[in-house]
Amino acid sequence: MKRIDAVYEKLKELNTEEGATASEIADSLGISRANASSDLNQLCKEGKATKIGKKPVRFKAVENDIKNYQEYKEDKPYLDRFLEKNPSLFSAVEQAKAAILYPPSGMHMLILGETGVGKSMFAELIHEYAIEIGKMDENSPFVVFNCADYANNPQLLVSQLFGSQKGAYTGADCDKAGLIEKADGGIFFLDEVHRLPPEGQEMLFTLIDKGTFRRLGEADTERKSNALIICATTENPNSVLLATFMRRIPMIIHLPNLKERSIEERFNLICQFIKEESAKLGRPITVSVNSIKAFLTYDCPNNIGQLKTDIQLACAKAYADFVLNKKEEIRINSIDLPQHIKNGLYTETEHRKLWNKFLEINKRYYVFDKNEESVLLEENAEADNIYEIIDSKMNELQARGFKGKELDEEMEKDIEDYFGKYFHKVNKIASSSDLENIVGTGIIKTVDEMIKLAEKGLERELSQELYCGIALHIYNAVERIKRNRKIVNPQLNKIRVEHPTEFNIALDCLKIIEKMLDVSMPIDEAGFLAMLFAYEGREVKNQNNKDVKVIVIAHGNATATSMADAANKLLGTNYAIGINAPLDEKPQDVLSRLKAYLRNAEITSDILFLVDMGSLATFGEEMEKEFGVRTKTVPLVSTLHVIEAARKAMMGSSLEEVYEATLSVNTFVESIEQPKPQDAAPQGKNVIVTICTTGEGSAVAIKSILEKHLKYDEKLFEVIPINLVGTETVYSRLQNIEKENKILCIVSSFKMDTHVPQYGLHEVLSLEAINSIQKLIDVESTYLKMGDTLSNQLKNINSKEALKDIRKFISFIENEMDMRVDPNALIGIALHMACMMDRLKGGGFVDEFVGKKDYILQNEMLYKTVKNASEKLNAKYGINISEDEICYIMTFFDYKIMLIGT
Repeated sequence: MKRIDAVYEKLKELNTEEGATASEIADSLGISRANASSDLNQLCKEGKATKIGKKPVRFKAVENDIKNYQEYKEDKPYLDRFLEKNPSLFSAVEQAKAAILYPPSGMHMLILGETGVGKSMFAELIHEYAIEIGKMDENSPFVVFNCADYANNPQLLVSQLFGSQKGAYTGADCDKAGLIEKADGGIFFLDEVHRLPPEGQEMLFTLIDKGTFRRLGEADTERKSNALIICATTENPNSVLLATFMRRIPMIIHLPNLKERSIEERFNLICQFIKEESAKLGRPITVSVNSIKAFLTYDCPNNIGQLKTDIQLACAKAYADFVLNKKEEIRINSIDLPQHIKNGLYTETEHRKLWNKFLEINKRYYVFDKNEESVLLEENAEADNIYEIIDSKMNELQARGFKGKELDEEMEKDIEDYFGKYFHKVNKIASSSDLENIVGTGIIKTVDEMIKLAEKGLERELSQELYCGIALHIYNAVERIKRNRKIVNPQLNKIRVEHPTEFNIALDCLKIIEKMLDVSMPIDEAGFLAMLFAYEGREVKNQNNKDVKVIVIAHGNATATSMADAANKLLGTNYAIGINAPLDEKPQDVLSRLKAYLRNAEITSDILFLVDMGSLATFGEEMEKEFGVRTKTVPLVSTLHVIEAARKAMMGSSLEEVYEATLSVNTFVESIEQPKPQDAAPQGKNVIVTICTTGEGSAVAIKSILEKHLKYDEKLFEVIPINLVGTETVYSRLQNIEKENKILCIVSSFKMDTHVPQYGLHEVLSLEAINSIQKLIDVESTYLKMGDTLSNQLKNINSKEALKDIRKFISFIENEMDMRVDPNALIGIALHMACMMDRLKGGGFVDEFVGKKDYILQNEMLYKTVKNASEKLNAKYGINISEDEICYIMTFFDYKIMLIGT
């Protein structure tokens, strides 16, 4: 059973009126609180659980219509689950689904992509999807044929593809079935189809057109094969394949290379490949952060195939070192990687920013385990403590040949550095009530007793920072012991000698921990507690001084203080400092006031100055000379700059990190366009409308956030900001926009009376809505770009014009049936309709729909709706959509109703 399923079952078991906390779930299952919390939040997102209260947050299983969570996950086709981690393949997946769903037996496909992008794997996923949704039998074959193997031997090629009759050629001593015959009812995958000679391509025409073929040597017997053909090539199909062959493969799917895919997807691929190796070896694999950074950004010309091979080789070398006792675990360090992979560590600054999005710079290693379902990043919660640092550092140093005194000295540096930074980190926790949500009530009570004992023995009052620090430290220690992992302190005797008072108090604290938490603590832990007590008295203040100060200086009587106040209120703090520079005051006087402020406040930390213009931009240099502090200056300050600078500084970021983050706001500000006239709107686009009640500037700011985080073609999509002047005005402006465009969705602080999808401002500001809006964009983008794909297939009608009419056709049915077509079905309907209309316009045939009368009787309302919608198409295109064709169209909507509902 996967961990998340165990959490769900335990939550149902503990499903009392008051619910259960993450700590209670974690304790009962023997897992970390961080992992329990992550799984509980995921269950809430899936509607399997709900949150109760605030502090502490409790969780409760949803009672009404409870559906087993495992069934929920298994009901979802694997192709959909694959797409969740590979969003750049959205268009490819949607096209593949449309091709499989195309009646009656699917649509042949051509997959394009560079070497190593996963064309063969994608073809197998398509086959699996066809089985999962019931379009193919569970035992349907997936037959692979590499065209390169027989490119220069046409006779052998024909024999392999179509089979041969006894005596057809020298050595043919019996009848032999070909691959086409073996693929009947399934998928026939032609890899490297560009290596198939023209005569080979022509041989497939009859099979594709009529579904019939003859074995080599047969003259009278005509055989049938209902195989769906998927071809794959790395070349430009227009230059290597016959035009007549291309026309018979209507669905062309492009798979992006590794560079075109997001770093999130590459990160997921790395995790997947290492976990696969862990499963093969039957052991966890530890990977250094630098190794993961290298894998994320090194040049990988042969794409996913090369990435997987390189990871396999790294794992194999790590396993060999483990078997030969060179290492105590299977561990990959960057120093062991080949040079072409290590080069990824020396990439440009933007890559280092991307690393920090996934990997905390203070972490050393991540552990991949085949049995661990959790996201890799959840390991951070357990890795960021002194125990993991000591384990990792000792293993690393021993592997490099350190021993004896040299090893002790290196370890002492790391332990000193850890405790030197520890308080600076934990002082961000505001109160013990917040802390309780992290470590649980039991540890809080234990720490209360320890603090009483320590204050008496040390004869001083201990700080809130120390309280938080000890609580987090004890939490990590207990979790480590629960996992049967040793606690080792290589500096234990040195600490005992140098801090005897603190060490003796720490020994008494161990007794309190053992009594109140019912856990046996090793004496090594006393050394760590003694260090915490010893550092509390001398280091906290110095560490706090390393915080970056954010000072705003701007011309005007209240400009700077207004911006600082606005930022502080939004962030719930008093972090930003504002110094006004009235226009009638000389710059030298402002400079003097600034110096006086720094002296009085005794500021010796790094400073980020945010100024508006003129000589104020030189103040930073003056402060560096006089006070010896490090400074950075950002000119043309806005409230957005102040908010971002204060936010990053509060998180403990360095001066350089705060400066870079604040500068990035310029990109946001510069992207803001001048507001459009009241009724102006782009022509013929899909638009996202942002509406604000606090002025059009706020709507423009939301627009910029969307433009920064969404990916779309500006020729097809646009974000329009409008201000709420009055209800009627807003609705009339929306109507003006809709005259020539389609409103994809609305972002607003209030609910609009419309069927258009809507999102709240908070959902966009928190980025919660980005994935949902991106999916709307991706669906529409795929649909709109289908015009180019179909232009090569349709002979009798204009593809782009037809797609517009088909969209109106679908919208009519949606409104009449009070339903929305699922994105998975939209592409399939459009393809079917366009090809059907083109065929009818050219006087083509009509396939009979088996069981037509009964089907119509069973779905009378849907039949009437589709028939009514078809009348406009009949009139415009001069065609007659028959009852058989109407029934085929109905199956798409009927499929939607059966699997998804209204």
